[in-house]
Amino acid sequence: MSISLPPPELTAVFVLTLGVILVNGWTDAPNAIATAVAGGVLPFSAAAALAAVCNLLGAVLSAALFPAVTRSVLALLPVGGDQRAALCGLCAALAAILIWSTAAWLLGIPTSESHGLLAGLAGAALALEGNGLPWAAWGRVLLALPLSVMLGFLPARWLARRPEHPRPLRFYRRAQCLGAAAMALLHGAQDGQKFLGVLLLGTSLAAGQASPPDRAPLWLSALCAGAMALGTALGGRRIIETVGRDMVELDPRRGLAADLAAGGALLLCTLLGLPVSTTHTKTAAILGAGRYPDWSVARSIALAWVLTFPICGLLGCLCAKFLFLFL
Repeated sequence: MSISLPPPELTAVFVLTLGVILVNGWTDAPNAIATAVAGGVLPFSAAAALAAVCNLLGAVLSAALFPAVTRSVLALLPVGGDQRAALCGLCAALAAILIWSTAAWLLGIPTSESHGLLAGLAGAALALEGNGLPWAAWGRVLLALPLSVMLGFLPARWLARRPEHPRPLRFYRRAQCLGAAAMALLHGAQDGQKFLGVLLLGTSLAAGQASPPDRAPLWLSALCAGAMALGTALGGRRIIETVGRDMVELDPRRGLAADLAAGGALLLCTLLGLPVSTTHTKTAAILGAGRYPDWSVARSIALAWVLTFPICGLLGCLCAKFLFLFL
């Protein structure tokens, strides 16, 4: 009995996408649980397990009920015409994320794979001969960038500065456990959807189809969420140390303020179909809620955010041109 192997293009898409999701798990997903760990509410192992379960639920539920984020991401890469070129461009964008995010993780700096993906897609789209950027789709992205940061920072700052209520400490600790669960759920809803959409597009292009299916099968959603959870368990501690302890000082009350603000921002953007970054939203909320900020750490994080777009865009363009030449 002969065993049929998947085409190399499909294998490349699966390996690269799961690799990016794994990197997202150790550089982006830990932001969801950073406040609970840094505030001493949960040990890292318990928080990572909580994030794993909630990321899975978020990815599965959002892909089934609110697939607008996936559609917004897929609209960023024009695939009309040469499907092979579009597939090479997609793989180039994923390779760009892997290179940049791994380098930043070695320095302990939280990066956004969401924005790395968007930048890599832009660079790859520019490398596609005869195709320009779909500016209508990019308008939603450019709107979401500042909106997510403001919706994270300003409400968190307002909540943290309100007069303290005479509630016992255990109230804030229990509430922050729920906040961490909600943040992980919404992270899965945002980032799980983005990379699930990329995987659907890549597999469709590898099969010779120009458009992906509207909805992903359950097993594929679970696979993406599982890879993200594995990444958090393997390497998330360094990012938690940076944003939860080095950048600001947090207690359970201030951590809860950051969770509420960031969670509300992610929920609103998911319902509106806006692709945003959990890293940017949650880090902005932590900075707004925390005490005694270390601005040198905050500046290094902001610098990584600023560099993500040009570096991933350039890497995406170069990788796409390389693939066009040799594949």
